[in-house]
Amino acid sequence: MKNSIRILGTRGVPAAHGGFETFAEHLAPYLVERGWQVTVYCQEDGAGPVFEDSWCGVRRVRMPVATSGAAGTIVFDWKSTVHAAGEPGLLLTLGYNTAMFCALYRLNGLKNVINMDGVEWRRQKWGGVAKLWFWLNDWAGCWLGNHLVADHPEIKKHLATRVSADKITMIPYGSDRVDAADAGLIAPYGLTPGGYAILIARAEPENSILEVVRAWSRKPRGCKLVVLGKYEAGHVYQRAVQEAASAEVIFPGAVYEKPVVQALRFHARFYVHGHQVGGTNPSLVEALGAGNAVLAHDNCYNRWVAGDAGVYFRDEAGCALEIERLLMGSDHLAVLQNAARDRHARMFTWEKVLGEYENLLLSWLS
Repeated sequence: MKNSIRILGTRGVPAAHGGFETFAEHLAPYLVERGWQVTVYCQEDGAGPVFEDSWCGVRRVRMPVATSGAAGTIVFDWKSTVHAAGEPGLLLTLGYNTAMFCALYRLNGLKNVINMDGVEWRRQKWGGVAKLWFWLNDWAGCWLGNHLVADHPEIKKHLATRVSADKITMIPYGSDRVDAADAGLIAPYGLTPGGYAILIARAEPENSILEVVRAWSRKPRGCKLVVLGKYEAGHVYQRAVQEAASAEVIFPGAVYEKPVVQALRFHARFYVHGHQVGGTNPSLVEALGAGNAVLAHDNCYNRWVAGDAGVYFRDEAGCALEIERLLMGSDHLAVLQNAARDRHARMFTWEKVLGEYENLLLSWLS
């Protein structure tokens, strides 16, 4: 009998949406190669019956959902939960946004490991109703999961205020090591290797983008700042970011092609990470994998991930000071870049992360 695992909580594989999808895209084939029978639930747009196919030896259960947006995700999660509850085997749920549905697994005697993601209800972007929903499901995940995964030591501390620390395993996010990238892929953006810094984040206040853009735009830098992401004039915060930008700040829009994003990251002089909350952020881990020096918002999450590969800022003035230092010479950058490679190799390779997941899942098979 093969070891069996069903993975829920993502939009599906291969990845086309976010961090959990990228993680599932790596974990599922990894387990298949090691003799597991792996099922991943995938969300499909539109109406129709559930159907199945195979991708890289992974069984995909594909669930059409006619509803769009957050409501559609909840519908998909419920349909996936009902389907998965009707089959035997271990479950791995990525995220807790609909963790209350996991009561069905408990009723059916199924074992469920939940990756609890970040403390979503603390994020500024959510209104009161959404925050209450996330808060309730945060608690539900802690109670209903047989075991919890935290992707950062601070997330484990948070969860340990609700359940025993013995119920929680800390396993961070992983990323590929990038040792080379085609410089021709950045040329269409008017960029040259080492001639720009890059910021990749959703355009939200908690990601410090306005502070970073204002800091960069205080005076001529002789270097560009590339801000990736979707920016619309009708969005108050996004418009404020663009209006604060000097001519040296460019907005290429949202870029999804993986080789292009890797090239933009690899050839950057340094990577800017303004996230104020969250656990192990995938984009920051990917920056370390590309050997980027890091300029990050100063908080416990970023400091643990980047370590001595980063320099840190608290506010706009502090950000401007660190930008000045990073643009002054190459010796400082080289030290940070070497530290990034070392930090990634020790903590965030896929081989290490996926191996830790398999060991945890094996412990819950019996």
